[in-house]
Amino acid sequence: MTTQVVILAAGMGSRLGRSLPKPLTELSDGRTIMQQQMENIRHAFGNDAHITVVVGYKLEHIIEAFPDVNFVYNEQYDTTNTSKSLMRALRASSNGGVLWMNGDVVFDPAALVRASELIVRDQSFVSVNTSSVSDEEVKYTTTAEGYINELSKTVKNGLGEAVGINYISAKDKPVLLHHLTKVNDQDYFERGLELAIEQDRLLVEPMDISDLYAVEIDFAEDLERANLFV
Repeated sequence: MTTQVVILAAGMGSRLGRSLPKPLTELSDGRTIMQQQMENIRHAFGNDAHITVVVGYKLEHIIEAFPDVNFVYNEQYDTTNTSKSLMRALRASSNGGVLWMNGDVVFDPAALVRASELIVRDQSFVSVNTSSVSDEEVKYTTTAEGYINELSKTVKNGLGEAVGINYISAKDKPVLLHHLTKVNDQDYFERGLELAIEQDRLLVEPMDISDLYAVEIDFAEDLERANLFV
C-alpha cells in the first residue's frame, strides 16, 4: 500500500530567526529537520511513500534540497496559516487517506511505525503526548469514548500536547477539506479538525507517543532540546 505523506513547509518561521525556511535548520547530527523527517518516513513506509511538500517562503531552497519529492505551492504563504497549506495538499492528493506533519517537528522514527497500524485501519488520528504544556502549544481533550474533542492552543485543562503528526482517512478527507476551505486564513489546520468533530461527528483517535520524542521547533531552546535526541 502506498502511503500519502504531506509535509507543511510553506511558512516563514520568523520566530527562530533564521534566513532559510525553518525545515532546513540544521540539527546537531548534520541533518536538517526535513531530512530527519524524510528518513523517518522512508523508515516506516519504504521508498513507495508518496511525499508532497507544501512550499512557499524561499521555496527554491527546499526544492533544491529535495528534488525527488512532489511539491504544492501556497502562493499566500505570508498571509495564510497551516489550514490553507493543508487544504491545498488535500486537494492535490490522490484517492485514499493522507498522513501529514508540520515541517518543523523533530521526532522519533518509531512514531511513524506506530502510526502505520492506524493507517492500515484507515483510522483518522492525531499524535499526542501527555506532558505538561504551555500557552504556545496545541492542546487537546477527549470525549468519554476516548476520541479527540477539543484541539487548539486555547484549550483549557488540556490532557497534553498535539505534536503535529496526523492522519485523515479516505472517508473523512472530504469532510476535513470542506472545513479547511471555510476556516479563516490565519487558522491552524487544527481548527478544521475541531469543526469536523463538532459539526460532523468525525471520530479522530489520539495516538499517544508520550514514550517517544517529538519536538516542534519554534524557538532556539526547542532546537537545543531536539538536539539532545538526534
